[in-house]
Amino acid sequence: MAEHVDSSGVSSAPLLEIGRVGRPHGTGGEVTVTLVSNRSERLEPGSELQTDLGILQVSSARPHNQRHLVRFAGIDDRSKAEALRGLLLRAAPIVDPDELWVHELVGARVVDQSGTDRGVVASVVANPAGDLLELTDGVLVPLRFLVRSVPSERIEVEVPDGLFETT
Repeated sequence: MAEHVDSSGVSSAPLLEIGRVGRPHGTGGEVTVTLVSNRSERLEPGSELQTDLGILQVSSARPHNQRHLVRFAGIDDRSKAEALRGLLLRAAPIVDPDELWVHELVGARVVDQSGTDRGVVASVVANPAGDLLELTDGVLVPLRFLVRSVPSERIEVEVPDGLFETT
């Protein structure tokens, strides 16, 4: 399934979860945001994030511990900030042909170097040694074995002998 990109470079693909608003920080309307994206540019000033309450525009953001402190346009006091608590933040996928995106890997078919269909990616598991593709049958395939990917359709892997053997 190809992603449509308009002339401005904006994707018309479904919005992706990029983070969640936490508690207010201080009295001036700033909130904590926990990103689930590794792309901190999602919080650059001027960025627009979709929520169930409508669009929030980032005025400022800065890293703070494992989160970010974010000020949104029009949110200028603690009570307005408190009203945002728990909101899911969504945005269009970033178009970058040199990156692999979880939303493009999940649901894709995995084919090994011999052409054997090994199943469908159910999830991508974060692992300190390297992320893993988890197939619907529970098999884990290190992402480093990925050779080529056709977004949202097919992932070609070159794996060592025995990886798909069950005991």
